[in-house]
Amino acid sequence: MTNNTEKTVRYHWLRWLLAGVFCLIIAGVIWRVWFSGHGAGGGMPGPGGHRMGMQAGSGGTLVHAGSATQANVPVYLSSPGTVVPNASVTVTSRVDGQLDKVYFTEGQKVTAGQLLAQIDDRTYQATLQQYEGALAQNKALLTSARLTLARYRKLYAEDSLSRQDLESQMATVGQYSGAVQEDQAQINSAKINIGYSRITAPVSGRVGLRLVDPGNMVTASSTSLVTITQMQPAAVTFSVPQSNIPQLVKTLHHGEALPATAFDQNDSTALAQGTVRFMSNEIDTSTGSVELKAMFPNTDEALFANQFVNLRLQTEVLNNATVIPAQALQLSSDGSFVFVINADDTVTRRSVTTGPAYGSDQQVILSGVKPGDRLVTEGIDRLTTGAKVSVVDSSETRAAAGTVSDKERSQAKN
Repeated sequence: MTNNTEKTVRYHWLRWLLAGVFCLIIAGVIWRVWFSGHGAGGGMPGPGGHRMGMQAGSGGTLVHAGSATQANVPVYLSSPGTVVPNASVTVTSRVDGQLDKVYFTEGQKVTAGQLLAQIDDRTYQATLQQYEGALAQNKALLTSARLTLARYRKLYAEDSLSRQDLESQMATVGQYSGAVQEDQAQINSAKINIGYSRITAPVSGRVGLRLVDPGNMVTASSTSLVTITQMQPAAVTFSVPQSNIPQLVKTLHHGEALPATAFDQNDSTALAQGTVRFMSNEIDTSTGSVELKAMFPNTDEALFANQFVNLRLQTEVLNNATVIPAQALQLSSDGSFVFVINADDTVTRRSVTTGPAYGSDQQVILSGVKPGDRLVTEGIDRLTTGAKVSVVDSSETRAAAGTVSDKERSQAKN
């Protein structure tokens, strides 16, 4: 009986011993995992893979900081737009006939008045000669009628001719005079048609693809030969919301211009610099927007007719605006805020009013921050008002990430 009791006591003692050893092992594993994750820069991850938010030796949370500065910040309106040529003319023939010769190359730049094509004008030359012959004939008849009228006036003065015969001869002179004028008008018309057979460029620009080949018959005002587009200068039409009209009117209706930049379809490459001077006089009721036109010199012909571009219009400049790093700005249900680092290395959460973005990594602040304020940019997640912080520099950051070399560590110690 005594032996059984002793065995039972030893069994329970061994069981509790094993349970205690097991608990110690579990506690050691948990402690090791916690230390590896938080003992050397634990908390929120920062740049380079290290973790921010640990308590530094001084008791402050490690953070990165940036300063609020001042800058003259341009304010932009962005809108998709379409490139339109300054002039686009479809060249057609003014007379009927066979297309004899073409004097341009497709895609060539031409100047106003340059000969583009020639229509066979032999029919019009023959018509001109016919009218010139009729004119010579009627001029001779007019001369004869005027001589006869002069004799009739003399005879009528001597009372040797009736009044009726004199007036009849005066009418004959008027008839031939009218015939001469008609012939002269027909000659002028024939000369114009001959001139129209020489097709010239109405504007300077670049020609497109030829639409008719030599040898084809062309008809007046219906057969298109080629299209000329004038792209120097070029225009871009775009629309902005009607809420921007008061701001635009202050500038455009006083003869001033607004700078504009045309970007490619990906909004990554600037194609041309120009100005906006023109705004439509009515609002499109279907979209609630107003159309504007920007003009670009386009000396390098970077803009192409009917090209889609992204237009950025500078409406104003915010002088001496407060600018902060974009990383410092945080959003919450209460609005935008930042953490300002005080002189005693504590932080204060402060609500701010934001303005436009400045570049890709800065933000304009209209109120809540003044130039010179230090702001937390990284390690924000665990901060509250009054929390103590320790601002780390780049070498401390890399040390936390395990990227500082032995040489750098020795220099830091010295």
